[in-house]
Amino acid sequence: MSDKKQASVIDNPWKTLSTQPVYNNAWIKVEEHQVVTPGGTNGIYGKVSFKNQAVGIIPVDKQGYTWLVGQYRYTLNQWSWEIPMGGSPKEEDKIKTAERELEEETGLKAANITELLHLHPSNSITDEQGYVFLATELSEGLQQLEDTEKDIKIKKLPFENTVKMIQQGEITDAISVAGLLYLALNWNQHIKD
Repeated sequence: MSDKKQASVIDNPWKTLSTQPVYNNAWIKVEEHQVVTPGGTNGIYGKVSFKNQAVGIIPVDKQGYTWLVGQYRYTLNQWSWEIPMGGSPKEEDKIKTAERELEEETGLKAANITELLHLHPSNSITDEQGYVFLATELSEGLQQLEDTEKDIKIKKLPFENTVKMIQQGEITDAISVAGLLYLALNWNQHIKD
């Protein structure tokens, strides 16, 4: 039985007694839940719900090069190297989001986009879903950065160097790490020489 099927047949050991909205804006909703824990004790649980899905894109050209984007992350108060990424409204086709975000952040277009990975970046406090796509058959487009991205720097490098950056702690974004390592482990399945 697959992990997904196995997880769906396990009864939920949590009981929600009440839910109180705490905060709501265009991107997130925060709730406080009064719960009974799996151990039978009363407790509280904070839940952050994202109104968009995270979509990351790994562009790879015929020579095996990829592109990273670097930007200062306000929440971390530090610089972060990542794969191109953005939010996808839940009703929008994720491939359309991948195409848009790739061009907006890097100025690249892709003739071929394939889903690699679905993940939950921080499932202890949020229901956020992330998706990683591989973009190939690249051509030049038009970079169109949003106001929050005006500090973006672009780095083109051999794909194998991204794995070294992860090993050296230079890439820490969870979706980027997961997507890049997944592709590294499955390179021959997804990249045709």
